[in-house]
Amino acid sequence: MRSLLVALCLMCAVSVGVTPATGLPASPVDHGMVFGGQWSAASNASASVTHNFSELPAVVEVFTATWCENCVDVEHALDDVQDLGLLQQYHVHRAIGETQDPFGTVELDQRWRDKYGLSSPPAVVFNGTMKKIGSVADDGTLVNEFSNLAQRDLGLGQGSTTFAWTPIDDSTGTVAWHLDINATHLENASLNVSIFVVESAADFEEGTNGLGTYPHIIHNIQVVGHELQGTGTVSLPTAFDGDDLEVHLIYEIIPNQQEPTDDVTPSNPPSEDAPALSTVLTMVAVSLAVTQGYRKTRSSPVP
Repeated sequence: MRSLLVALCLMCAVSVGVTPATGLPASPVDHGMVFGGQWSAASNASASVTHNFSELPAVVEVFTATWCENCVDVEHALDDVQDLGLLQQYHVHRAIGETQDPFGTVELDQRWRDKYGLSSPPAVVFNGTMKKIGSVADDGTLVNEFSNLAQRDLGLGQGSTTFAWTPIDDSTGTVAWHLDINATHLENASLNVSIFVVESAADFEEGTNGLGTYPHIIHNIQVVGHELQGTGTVSLPTAFDGDDLEVHLIYEIIPNQQEPTDDVTPSNPPSEDAPALSTVLTMVAVSLAVTQGYRKTRSSPVP
């Protein structure tokens, strides 16, 4: 009888799922898409660039911290892929509940949680659509996995974007943009045009992960418009050190929220977790029934 119960427990454990020894694969994020990545040094007299969609690098948002040792492996792999021209990194440093990292802000940390869910560093999101948690590769090596994720097609088709930056003084400047995109991508969706103000690198020798110099730090995100073309004013923060602030043009296409319903329909099926949970509960019920029957058999008088 005891062996039967052990077998049932093992079956339950397998049904619930055991943490794999290999890395977790990247998972989809259902909050639209992020693309762009055109940029200029804030200290430039002026800049203007135009790129076709096929020429844009993947926009890669990285959740990191100066104490996170695993983050170093992730960021070095991302550096190797960025050297190939496949991606552009934007680092969000942990801030909420943080005591050791000087580069994060509560606003950016909260934005990450709202958009991509609660997670511990390291976590990486490619073009706002695919999220990779942890530092163990699921696809050979991290460089190989990140290269494949960076080259996933967003399905934007033909189109282009133009970005221009003109500084006004040491603390402000103006941006202009023109997005040429098929209108079908904006059906039932909203467009955010944002500027990521980034510091190229800043030193923090007290960082316990030993990196010392921390790159691609997002200072803040400023929404400058919602139209396909326009201009906006950008406020420049004080750099942590040096004079290496950058302004990056980022587009977000965000699906409009659907009205929630309580009905279970083909378009609104039960959670995928429900079948697994039902299976486990069924196994438990069978186990209890077998145990109870066994006890009754032992307690019944022998004729």
